Amino acid sequence: MTEAPKPDDVAAVQRCERAYNKLRDELAKVIVGQNDVIEQTLIAMFARGHALLEGVPGLAKTLLISSLAKSLHLTFKRIQFTPDLMPSDVTGTEVIQEDPQTRERKYKFLPGPLFANLLLADEINRTPPKTQAAMLEAMQERQVSAGGSVHALPAPFFVLATQNPLEQEGTYPLPEAQLDRFLLYIKVDYPSGAEEWDIARRITSGQSGEIAACMTGDEIVEMQKLVTRVPVSDQVLGYAWALVRASRPGQKEAPDFVNKWVNWGAGPRGVLTLITAAKARAILYGRYHATVADVQAVAKPALRHRIASNYAAQANGINSEKLIEMLMQAIPADKKYEKPAA
Repeated sequence: MTEAPKPDDVAAVQRCERAYNKLRDELAKVIVGQNDVIEQTLIAMFARGHALLEGVPGLAKTLLISSLAKSLHLTFKRIQFTPDLMPSDVTGTEVIQEDPQTRERKYKFLPGPLFANLLLADEINRTPPKTQAAMLEAMQERQVSAGGSVHALPAPFFVLATQNPLEQEGTYPLPEAQLDRFLLYIKVDYPSGAEEWDIARRITSGQSGEIAACMTGDEIVEMQKLVTRVPVSDQVLGYAWALVRASRPGQKEAPDFVNKWVNWGAGPRGVLTLITAAKARAILYGRYHATVADVQAVAKPALRHRIASNYAAQANGINSEKLIEMLMQAIPADKKYEKPAA
């Protein structure tokens, strides 16, 4: 059983739904389509996580993120990652400054572009692991250490990273442990025929509109707190738990195809991501409870970077996307799940 929602929380959920609809209307002024990408990006934000967007060039990934920053009234910085980028270029560095009065010299920290509410890490797989690690540490701890001092990052703080799946030369693919730090792994696909027609008509005729800010950083922080209060029934929690348990080869819950085609499955962070993202999606649609349908809607972006297919699966054209689909078919959504005995 779940507790009855408080009146203030019900009103907050209704405000969140209205804000989400307003955000979509504002983004539609410059972005054609990409409704699933927009929804998943906002889910990551309200769930207080970061997202990795992957797609071929020209799919408006950068435009989407910069437009989102305008609509949310957040400070926005962009880093174009290159092979020669150093960690201090991202986090900031200490410089020696001389006091004009006392002539005393002392170190002063100059914040890097990481100190923004919304950071676009463009082509994150083009920078060396040392720089990747420095940024991903800040993502996890939400602070930067320099010269023995700790500098807190602003709140809210989101990293939306992009990578190009086509070019692999001169890149540094993110290790699986670092991929796991991203709450969602969002695939940006080609637009439909009608959407591409509208894109060509709108851009070539100069019909793009101006985006107005419709949500502040403080409101986003409140929504993040609201997500933590959204109740989850044992049925929904059990379904997410069962999906993740079944993704691990060698476990008693694993179906035969998992033992045959999966190299390793999702860790405990997979369950946390499914539940948190499902709760965030629920409030976007004006509901104060998460459902199994919410878990299913976020399953692919939540698990595609946490399940690795083996060589046999790849030889048969079975990737993590297909494995997640097979898992959702194998795990019954209407089964009554209970906490197992210790």
